[in-house]
Amino acid sequence: MELLNEQVNPKKAPLWLLSLVVVMPTFFAFLATSATNVALPHIAGAFGSTTDEAKWVVTSYMIANGIFLPLTGWLERKLGRLKFLEIFIAIFTIGSIVCTLAPSLLILILGRIIQGVGGGILMPLSQSILLQEYPANRRGDAMAVFIFSIMVSSIMGPTVGGLLVDNLSWQWIFIINIPIGILSLILIPMVVQDTTHSKKKEHVDFIGVIFLILWLFSMQVVLDKGQQYGWFDCRWIYWLSVFSLGMMVSFIVWELENKEPIVNLRVFKDSNFVIGTILGVLINMMVCATMILLPQFYQSLMNYTASDTGLALSTRGFAVVILFFIGRICNLYDVRYVIATGFFVLGISISLCTDLNLQVDPNWIVLSNILFGLGSATALVPVSGIALGSLPKDQIPSGAGIHSLSKCVTGSMATSLASSWIISLGQVHQTYLVKNMSIYSYNFVKHFNALKTAFLRHGEIVIASKKANIALYHQLITQSKLMAISDLFALCALLTFLMIPLVVLLKTEKPKRD
Repeated sequence: MELLNEQVNPKKAPLWLLSLVVVMPTFFAFLATSATNVALPHIAGAFGSTTDEAKWVVTSYMIANGIFLPLTGWLERKLGRLKFLEIFIAIFTIGSIVCTLAPSLLILILGRIIQGVGGGILMPLSQSILLQEYPANRRGDAMAVFIFSIMVSSIMGPTVGGLLVDNLSWQWIFIINIPIGILSLILIPMVVQDTTHSKKKEHVDFIGVIFLILWLFSMQVVLDKGQQYGWFDCRWIYWLSVFSLGMMVSFIVWELENKEPIVNLRVFKDSNFVIGTILGVLINMMVCATMILLPQFYQSLMNYTASDTGLALSTRGFAVVILFFIGRICNLYDVRYVIATGFFVLGISISLCTDLNLQVDPNWIVLSNILFGLGSATALVPVSGIALGSLPKDQIPSGAGIHSLSKCVTGSMATSLASSWIISLGQVHQTYLVKNMSIYSYNFVKHFNALKTAFLRHGEIVIASKKANIALYHQLITQSKLMAISDLFALCALLTFLMIPLVVLLKTEKPKRD
């Protein structure tokens, strides 16, 4: 990746410095998000709340995040790039301070909402700045820099969160963002070039904003509480889902019909943007789903600690070195071949996890994680570049916001559905496996008698029999959950392979063989 001293704006900032300053706050915003998931049990214990109540620490951030994501283009036009970036980094820093000093769970949730408002907007904005400031023939490098920061922060999040929680306290997840926010506020005016902002009085699409807020809030509540209340078996979950769907349709129709929409949905007229967004969404769903499935396997079945789980997942980061070469690879070969190769490697990596067992070789999972990082990085960089790179420069901020919103919404869905399906499929497998726990089964009787004999050394025959039954039932639950996780990995692998033919529909320029 040629990040030399090429100057990109009147402030004479070299590309490497611009890239560092722009992605640094985004990196730590994502790091705080992924690290918070590990700290939820500790947060719940600190405030004497339940795990379901503590989940609102994550949910509140995602709601605030999602509401502001599609407003990127409108806010940049209204405020100008420099002021826009400074305001939202300051908001994120203030949110981090509130989270650090929170005396109650309610104040912590308020701090996370403030963080979500400030941090959520950083992803599409930094993506937009890099795409607009890099030369047109180096947009692959721009996306490589951006994806590198996102992937590394997402991979490091559980590891850093586990280490901070186990050795210091959960507050440190938010403390580390404060000096970074202050440093970013000092450096950004030195390197980021401002854009001309609209001084004329613009009509504010309040109705569109209201539709957006009601849609995302109701959808997130359904995804967060659906499993707890039995999804559509619960009346209020059912009607809230109908309401959320109605708000989504109303938002789309209103924005398409409005002459001055706050979200420019007309970017979907670009076929590359549509296909690129679909492919990017699928990759993001695979990342979110596997980040639920693998920790379930490590912690619930293999008895790993939070730190050990984070370290195991961090092996995905070894493959991100491909990002330093992906821009040049895309210039040398047809981008569609590169994307298809990435999806194929991604599918293979997920397929390796379809045969997990409690005696699996750890090196086998490490290989799967490395291939996963390699495949997702290879596919995601050109997909993001081709989705946004074909848009006119004035539409890139709007496109980046909508692209990020699509990933945010589907990522929430993938996380919720993966957690729910582990339980549902586990119950299905349990129904079939329990038939083997019968006095007419030779293997069951054999293992039952062996366990009962072992427990007889420490108690009476009645107690030994009960302990033997409990031990075998625990094995039944473990095997049911293991089979459910394997089924979900198989489904993810199938969806990944099915996306490969869609790559052919992308329109690309002829590669330049330097």
